Amino acid sequence: MVFGLLKDTKPGEYRTIATPLEIASIVGDGHRALVQRGAGEAAGFPDGAYAAAGAQLADSLEEIYAQADLVAKVKELEPPEFGLLRPGQMVFTCIHPAAHPAEVRGLLESGCVAFSAEDSHRYGSPNCEAAGKQGALFGLESMLTIHGGKGKYVGGLAGAPAMKVLIIGAGNVGQGALSVLYALGARVTVMDTKLGLLRQLKRQYHERIDTALSSKENIAALLPETDMVLNCVKWHKGTQGWLIDRPMLRLMERGSVLVDISCDENGAIETFRETTHDDPRYIEEGVVHYCVPNIAGAIANSASIAFAASVIPHFRALLHLGVAEACARDGYLRRALTVYRGVLTHEETSALQNIPWVRPEDILGIADRPLDPAPPATVTRSTNFLPPDRIRLI
Repeated sequence: MVFGLLKDTKPGEYRTIATPLEIASIVGDGHRALVQRGAGEAAGFPDGAYAAAGAQLADSLEEIYAQADLVAKVKELEPPEFGLLRPGQMVFTCIHPAAHPAEVRGLLESGCVAFSAEDSHRYGSPNCEAAGKQGALFGLESMLTIHGGKGKYVGGLAGAPAMKVLIIGAGNVGQGALSVLYALGARVTVMDTKLGLLRQLKRQYHERIDTALSSKENIAALLPETDMVLNCVKWHKGTQGWLIDRPMLRLMERGSVLVDISCDENGAIETFRETTHDDPRYIEEGVVHYCVPNIAGAIANSASIAFAASVIPHFRALLHLGVAEACARDGYLRRALTVYRGVLTHEETSALQNIPWVRPEDILGIADRPLDPAPPATVTRSTNFLPPDRIRLI
């Protein structure tokens, strides 16, 4: 089999999904590896290191799409790539399909077999951990007077109090941010809808953090005395309203900071608008906003190593076992299956884009086998199933 590693071209994206170590493993398994020149350069992995690991360097993405059985990259596919996909070709990347209808159409029309990397992590996404930790540091940078912030130091100084920080959402992103801010001496309150998780965090941090049930009312009560808010909520597509609306933002003191790590369009923050690493901040209602969607790209080396380590088992399984067997053995890979030869297999996308879907285990013909279990990737459900007599594989 042939594995192809593409260079990501999205502005501000410097990560790679496979380092030379993963390439060496793939080649060691007896497969051929193609790596687009410059694929890992920005993350600290030069072309020479990939060549030394056994890869063949390719000059263009067209060359890789033409030869590779499995193509991988970090971020979403761009329209120029849709026409390069082949029926049955495997694609593994962060698709975020529910939010990208045009990308879904392109994948369906190509007949490829596409996996959404963000749904494939059994132990939580390393990109979420990276975004939470680095997002906390970017928030502290945004607090600096030179960036329009209050000018407070995170842990305080002799005679000056520490910052008060509110983290909304205690998943992998929120816990990553908490670990950094707690270590630096901030006074942190964590909000979530899971009381058991909040109890666990209280014990983990020796009762030295505050917790509260996540609700608009509780957030509004805390905002007047909060210096920095980090939104780490996984906002389900189609949810109405906001957790923090514009009137609530006015409760905060001028120079306070809001870091929207989740960065969902029509998401939890009314005043959100996407920014870039080149121009990351803007001020609304006197509050400094930091809304860069690919925060992890700023720590490209560490984030690439962690990301690659989390997905190399999937690459090796797909290359060695094929799609059906690999998905039978790993429920997290199975739930990440998004498109299969012209048929949608992603439940959330079906619900939000009104496209009939087929469960991965049904389209792969493995439903009657003992399967490795995995929870659904989201709470969004769809009963818009494609009838068996209408299934047409490309």
